[in-house]
Amino acid sequence: MVVLAAVAGTWWWIAGRSEPPTELRLDEFQTALAEDRVATATIVDRSATLEGELVGGERYTVAYPEAFGEQLTRELLRAGVPAEVDNSEPTTWSDILLGVVPTVLIVGVFLWFVLRMQGGGKAAGFSRTKARVDGEVPVTFDDVAGADEATEELREVVEFLRDPDRFARLGARVPAGVLLVGPPGTGKTLLARAVAGEADVPFFSISGSDFVEMYVGVGASRVRDLFRQALARSPSIVFIDEIDAVGRHRGTGVGGGHDEREQTLNQLLVQMDGFAADSGVVLIAATNRLDVLDPALLRPGRFDRHVVVDPPDRAGRLAILEVHTRSTPLDPDVDLDAVARRTPGTTGADLASIVNEAAITAARRGSTTVARSDLARAVDRAVAGRERPSRVLSDSERRVIAVHEAGHALVAHVTPHTDEVHRISIVARGVALGHTLMLPTEDRHLHSRPELESRLAVLLGGRAAEQVVVGQVTTGAADDIAQATRLARSMVTEFGMSDQLGPQRILDGGDAPFLGRDAARPGSVSPETSAQVDAEVGRLVDEASERAVAIIEAHRAVLDRIVGALLEHETLEDDALASLLGAAAPAAPGSDGGDGRG
Repeated sequence: MVVLAAVAGTWWWIAGRSEPPTELRLDEFQTALAEDRVATATIVDRSATLEGELVGGERYTVAYPEAFGEQLTRELLRAGVPAEVDNSEPTTWSDILLGVVPTVLIVGVFLWFVLRMQGGGKAAGFSRTKARVDGEVPVTFDDVAGADEATEELREVVEFLRDPDRFARLGARVPAGVLLVGPPGTGKTLLARAVAGEADVPFFSISGSDFVEMYVGVGASRVRDLFRQALARSPSIVFIDEIDAVGRHRGTGVGGGHDEREQTLNQLLVQMDGFAADSGVVLIAATNRLDVLDPALLRPGRFDRHVVVDPPDRAGRLAILEVHTRSTPLDPDVDLDAVARRTPGTTGADLASIVNEAAITAARRGSTTVARSDLARAVDRAVAGRERPSRVLSDSERRVIAVHEAGHALVAHVTPHTDEVHRISIVARGVALGHTLMLPTEDRHLHSRPELESRLAVLLGGRAAEQVVVGQVTTGAADDIAQATRLARSMVTEFGMSDQLGPQRILDGGDAPFLGRDAARPGSVSPETSAQVDAEVGRLVDEASERAVAIIEAHRAVLDRIVGALLEHETLEDDALASLLGAAAPAAPGSDGGDGRG
């Protein structure tokens, strides 16, 4: 408040001082002088002006010809007005003062607010860690599902924290650091909290971005403060989420400079080296970008153990759904295994969102339990987006969309090595005007060349149907084309599925995550090779399109029946869809068109 009052007072003083005096003509001043209305006068010789105050306090200024100076002095003496002569040189101190004082005060107020926000009014708060400390964590391995292998690896850490002497007697040491690696939403943070809950030790959690500030040295100070607190409360667990924010390769800036982030990383490496075997502090970190981490972080003695946390398989998804529905009353006919089967590729966070969305839907309709339809609607929203009944389409657009989605479904049904079609719909969801739902019969981790070529044909099946039935293509196939092009390029440059280029990995500009490190390197792909890649990608996409067109033309009658049913019912699924598609016999694997190469 004192600072704010000083600022207000300074500006008030400046405003008062900066009020300009009244400018009088020479004849007006002589009249005022004759009428005894002039109180004081100062002759400013350097500028041939007269300054002073009139009776009443009003300030004035008068400009006069230099030749008139002596006469003006005599008139002032005759009128009895005290006159002074200012022969001093012009000074800028007052101007400097008026400019500097407000600036200093404003900067002072800004710094005061920054220090208040960062450290409770103390500058030392800048260097204190922002880690959240939980003395008791109410999460155990019972709350973790779908990550059995990761859980088993982390149980060793729990055993060490519970009974370190058992390991010390055999000369064993606990890993200095455990790095959890996996896509977002797979439960890395939950696993770290479960370790602390099982071991019943304090849990320090912080994000990698919380270390780095614009001020040099703050991040390193926070690292030291974090480990100091953890050692003071050992045994304990330090968890750094998104460690790639601070642990990226050093020397990867555009200038390769020694920036604040690198100083923070250096301090983290030093602190990990300073761990004693019996310190009782375990460092756990999480990232979904293992490829960008500095090698010094990953060497033995630092993050010794890497625990991979993958998206769950079908059994894991079922276990996760059972955990998230513990406190959710379900109808007796709800089949969680069916929900797990319909959600391949989802993570634990996705499944938790699905259960929550189903509970919200049930509460909205006034039910006390979650029904099968609520879960089905939540799955549809998670997979395809929210329904948009307000999007009104013309009859011609509805027909084009029906043709497009029917083309996807028909090509997927006829082509071997594809997933089973479960539903097609022309109801707008999210940004899509329609969608085709295909689900695998089992979780797969490897894909063969025939499978990927069949997937290309399915992606272009909608465009092929538009081309055959409507006679022209529309913009509705834009996303399909983008996906097909990316897949074909990956087949050529990453998977080695090109007869022309063979088994080699061909990097392009998008594969280099570090501008500073890779900008100076010469390109690894020659113009000739790049042209071959483009030609191979084009060949794969063209062959897939021709294959899809051939399927549509061969089964045109089936396609027309599907389109008619879609226009009538808007959504076809399960038995109704299977009966329509059953009229088109699937191609046998290895037959012409089965692998896209004839």
